[in-house]
Amino acid sequence: MGNLMGSLRYKEPSTVEECDSTWESDSEWDEQPGDEDSGISECVSPSETGRCDELVDMSRQLSQLSDSESSNKMKRSLYAAKDLYKYRHSYPNYKEPRLPNEYRNLRFYLNKIPLIPDGIFIEEILTKWRGDYDKLEHNHTYIQWLFPLREQGLNFYAQELTQEEIKEFQSTREAKRRFLLAYTLMLDFYGIKLLDKIGNVTRASNWQERFQHLNESQHNYLRITRILKSLGELGFEAFKAPLVHLLLDEALCRGTLPNMLHSILEYYVYTIRLRSLRRRLLRYAHQHYQPANTFLWGPPARRRGAGAGPGGRVAEPILERERRGGDPHRARSPMTKQDSGGGGGWGRRGEGNQGLYCLHQNPPGGGEGRVH
Repeated sequence: MGNLMGSLRYKEPSTVEECDSTWESDSEWDEQPGDEDSGISECVSPSETGRCDELVDMSRQLSQLSDSESSNKMKRSLYAAKDLYKYRHSYPNYKEPRLPNEYRNLRFYLNKIPLIPDGIFIEEILTKWRGDYDKLEHNHTYIQWLFPLREQGLNFYAQELTQEEIKEFQSTREAKRRFLLAYTLMLDFYGIKLLDKIGNVTRASNWQERFQHLNESQHNYLRITRILKSLGELGFEAFKAPLVHLLLDEALCRGTLPNMLHSILEYYVYTIRLRSLRRRLLRYAHQHYQPANTFLWGPPARRRGAGAGPGGRVAEPILERERRGGDPHRARSPMTKQDSGGGGGWGRRGEGNQGLYCLHQNPPGGGEGRVH
C-alpha cells in the first residue's frame, strides 16, 4: 500500500527547471574570487598558463563571430534533465524487475557467472583486456555488466540492479575490489589514472593518444555517463567529482577534449547527487566558458530577474539527437578563457604535461550537502 501511495504522489517533472535543483536556496553565483566555496581552485604551472592564454586570444576572436548564432541554437536537453533527475532521486515510481535471490550482477562480480552473451568471466576481463583498446572500443556487450544500473541498457541479457542487490554488493569486499579494478581498466582506456582510494585522478602516461581517440569517439560519452551513475549506485559517489573535474578542465582550459564539453555539462555534472559539488563544478565551468552569455547551466532566470547574467536564459529544451542528427550528448564546443581566481574545492597541480585532480576539502555541511 505504501508503494502504491508513493506512486500516486509522484509527478514527473515536465521542464528542465523542475528537474534541476542545483541552484535552489543559493545566493553565491556572484561571489568574488577567493570567497569561501566560490568554486574549484586551480593551480597551474607557467607553461600551463601560457597555453591557456593562447586559447583566450583565440576564444575572444571566435566568440565575437559566434555570439548571436550560439545564443539562438544552444538549449538544454529536457531528455537529459529528466534522465538525471530520476537517477538522483533513485528512480521514483520504479518497480523492482526481479526476485532478490537472482543477484546476477553480484554473482558476475564474484566470478560465479559469465557475462551474456559473450560467456566471459570478470577475471578474464580484468586480467586480459587491460590495454586491449580495440576490444574495449568495439565490444558493446561488456559495459552493462561491468557498470550495472537500475535501468535497462542496450545489452538486454544484462539485468538491472535492485535495491537489495545494491546493499549486498556494497557489503561484499570481493565484489567492490573487482569493481574498482574494472573502473581503473576503463580509466586506462580513456587515458586517465586513479591515484588513491578516495577517487583522485590524473592523466595517465598514454593520455595524448587516448584523449585524441576519446575526443572523436562519441559513443564513449554514453559509456562514461553509465560509469558515473554506477559509481554512485555501488558506493563510490565520492569518485565522481574528481573525474568530472578532470574532464571539464581538459575540455575547457587545456582544449584536449572539446567535443566532450556538452556531455560534461548536460550529463556528467548532473550525475553528482550533492548540489554543492554540482555548483562548484558549474562555477568553475562558467569562469572558462565562452561566449559567456550562452552559458546555460547557471541559476534560472526566475531567480535572477529579467536582467539575468550567464545562464539566466531559460530556453525551450530540444533533444540533442534531433538538433545534431548524431550522438545525443554531442554539441558544438565553445572556446575557453583562463580562470582568474579560486577558492576551496578541487585543484589541479601543474606538473609539466601532467595534472593531479584532487579533492582538497570535504563538501560543506548544511543544506548545500543535500541530495537533489
